[in-house]
Amino acid sequence: MKNNLTWHSHRLSKAERIRMSGQKPFVLWLTGLSGSGKSTLADALECRLHEMGFRTYLLDGDNVRHGLSKDLGFSDADRVENIRRIGEASKLMVDAGLIVITAFISPFRADRQMVRDMLEPGEFMELYMDVPIEVCEQRDPKGLYKKARAGQIKYFTGIDSPYEAPLAPELTATPDLSIHDEVERIVAYLVQHGVLRIGEQRKILSVV
Repeated sequence: MKNNLTWHSHRLSKAERIRMSGQKPFVLWLTGLSGSGKSTLADALECRLHEMGFRTYLLDGDNVRHGLSKDLGFSDADRVENIRRIGEASKLMVDAGLIVITAFISPFRADRQMVRDMLEPGEFMELYMDVPIEVCEQRDPKGLYKKARAGQIKYFTGIDSPYEAPLAPELTATPDLSIHDEVERIVAYLVQHGVLRIGEQRKILSVV
């Protein structure tokens, strides 16, 4: 079937879409154990970037499994496919000129590298939520660790399925800072490294 497919080149280029968006598109990939605070930090960061006038989109693990990946389970093979789909979706959004923030456990280094390789150099940054499993398990906001310990959930990362921490993430977050301070630290890093270009983003227009 694939032999019958042909890539169609459209007249409007990625560069032209980026120029219209007025910002540098990229993916900030939050990875870490369940309960490490990925979704909370990603949500706060997106709100901060929106306030600054940047065009963003947040992809969250649970939300994606309600739609794009609702047919997948949590076996190793399904986890790989889930991340592949998220990578392809993120690539399309970057092509459209958006800043993409993702919040996924994404336990395997090879899968995160797969997404990095889908994008151009400088378009993928890894943010590791470096929170010990003991802290995550104490938080247990969804009660998942308790269920996993009771054998009610199989293939649970950190319990009966491994998590491979990043070896050289661009950013690392710990429980030491408040969410507000962590967001400001991330924004400062992105500005310092020329990823967020303050003053170049398009102004938000208020419609009465």
